[in-house]
Amino acid sequence: MFCNSCVYRKIIAYSGGCLNCSSWTSATLTMAKIDLTQIGKNLLKKTDSGEDIEIQSLWKGQTVVLFFLRRFGCQVCRWTAAEISKLEPDLRANNIALVGIGPEETGLQDFRELGFFKGALYLDEKKKTYKDLGFKRYTALSVVPAGLGKKVRAVAAKASAQGIQGNFSGDLLQSGGMLIVANGGEKVLLHFVQDSPGDFVPLEDISKALGVSTNAQEGQMPSCNDEVCTR
Repeated sequence: MFCNSCVYRKIIAYSGGCLNCSSWTSATLTMAKIDLTQIGKNLLKKTDSGEDIEIQSLWKGQTVVLFFLRRFGCQVCRWTAAEISKLEPDLRANNIALVGIGPEETGLQDFRELGFFKGALYLDEKKKTYKDLGFKRYTALSVVPAGLGKKVRAVAAKASAQGIQGNFSGDLLQSGGMLIVANGGEKVLLHFVQDSPGDFVPLEDISKALGVSTNAQEGQMPSCNDEVCTR
């Protein structure tokens, strides 16, 4: 269902209505059919040991939040990772794992050393799960206007204000998103696909999908003005 009152977001909501209309981010939340049995066989590489695992092992015995980054050097991704990490204590208390997945190793060491993310980190170097979940790839022509869009600049301004910087190393064409899977792969609780590189899921929507309460405070989007949104 589309919410006509949301300026920055386009939502297909699993709850039958618009989620959190007061939220300031654009997102597409969808319950499109996902074959967890098939996707579960995809391989990820542990960033600490290099060991390959099947992704379905991450939701065996626990619910898992899978955050798919565009790049480890992406400024917006770093800010979003820091935001999501605010939920980690509440997730851990409810036996919910927080996992970050990147499409390549480039930028991983810097990302980890700077402490942007509080969960475990994996790589999907073949980008198989990215493709299966519908995370689009930009072209050399489409990535420039997407990266210079108002939403990206607004989040980048907030990241810069918090001292979070980024770089242009790595694959600039991949987009990301999020998948939340219930314990044992029973069902998909949330499937989020980025439309713009500046899109992400607010903390409130994540906690609602999981059915957990949190005291985490979301970072506030800067006001959209000439300085932030139209340069």
